[in-house]
Amino acid sequence: MPTAFLKHPFMSQHAIDACNDDAMVRAMLAFELALAEVQEASGAVPSGASQQMREQLEGANFNVAEIAQGIASGGNVAIPFVKQSRGLLPSELKRYWHQGATSQDVVDSALMLLLKPRLAALDDLLLRCRSAATALMDVHIDTPMVGRTLMQQALPITFGVKVAHWAVGLEQTRRRLSAVELPVQFGGAVGVHSGWDNLGLEWMDALAERLGLSVPVLPWHTDRYPIHALGTALDAVAGAAEKIALDVSLLTQTEVGEVAEPSAPGMGESSSMPHKRNPVRSALIRGAARQVHGHTSVLICAAAQPLERGLGEWHAEWAPLIESALLVEGALEQVVVLLEGLEVNPSNMWRNLAATGGGIMAEPVARLLAPTLGVDRAKAVSADAAETSRRESRAYFDVLTEVLAKDPDAKGAVDADELRNACDPALYLGSSTAQVTRAKKWLEAQ
Repeated sequence: MPTAFLKHPFMSQHAIDACNDDAMVRAMLAFELALAEVQEASGAVPSGASQQMREQLEGANFNVAEIAQGIASGGNVAIPFVKQSRGLLPSELKRYWHQGATSQDVVDSALMLLLKPRLAALDDLLLRCRSAATALMDVHIDTPMVGRTLMQQALPITFGVKVAHWAVGLEQTRRRLSAVELPVQFGGAVGVHSGWDNLGLEWMDALAERLGLSVPVLPWHTDRYPIHALGTALDAVAGAAEKIALDVSLLTQTEVGEVAEPSAPGMGESSSMPHKRNPVRSALIRGAARQVHGHTSVLICAAAQPLERGLGEWHAEWAPLIESALLVEGALEQVVVLLEGLEVNPSNMWRNLAATGGGIMAEPVARLLAPTLGVDRAKAVSADAAETSRRESRAYFDVLTEVLAKDPDAKGAVDADELRNACDPALYLGSSTAQVTRAKKWLEAQ
């Protein structure tokens, strides 16, 4: 598969390098060495043996290709890794290598070790997104724009409140992700530390502390809540990022032009149309998010695993879990650039507010007329005036003034200044400004 062409562009390039085959080998090695150390501390391994293992293996050149080939016969990477690493040890130490552990302990714990720095990187990116969004909220707290429902113009909002919703969405997922635990896995062949009695739980706890992972209540060989929690938390981040990308891409349309992605040499160019400036960053974010959503479905479907070892379900988790983290990190790298350099065009926002000739204000006008004309007739008059304004390309206020001047029930009943104010989008922004203020306070609380 041409991964460099089809998969990696959606991922964080730094994260790809940090989660390659060699990194997986090093993570498995870290687990095995830590296991030997905690076992030595309890007397199950001879004094000094764990240090000899470390000296022998930390600088060793593992044959990654050979390990990869061995997966076909063993079904997972731990089996050929343990065999190869044991083969590098002197005879007197071989019996103490991988003692009391099983393949799932090695693989699950190694995956947790690989993912721990990735979650830290995601948190950093989300904090940058929060800062960038807050800056946009400050600048555009009162910038009126069209609020759209079902892809149609609805009523005015501010761009600041739109960004506030983006920011709150991302921050909610950041807090959820930061609460996810990455536990060590250690249970032995069937999850009960066979042959080691209560020492098994002591080793599990000590392993977690030594590796910097969370302590599980019990080994989680077929209790896949940790994977489910992490996978769905990553999916939530992807969804929040995708929301921003979707909104931005819609607002960048030529006929809308309210925002534009940050410019960069060659960014967004077309292979055949020189005039185009495509929202490529939004496309990459959405492409990554869609893949994460698919991976999440795999993880969810693998949550219930049989008896004491998954048969295919466990195996199906590995790639989707790691790829989800790499995809989310790649998406957030794009979101950061997007928010930090987003080009906002308030003049086009005003232009689009006026696209209906002011008919977008039919709802507040109907409210103003209701006490005089009654609710139903006020709605009808307001709607008819909005349609005439649109059809004849005339100002909504002017059409309304003419209609009301001819209406004996309304004539003189509505003050001209009140009517003009009711037709002003900047005076009908609801709680937009208050929402931005409230969101900022919440964002800054943690």
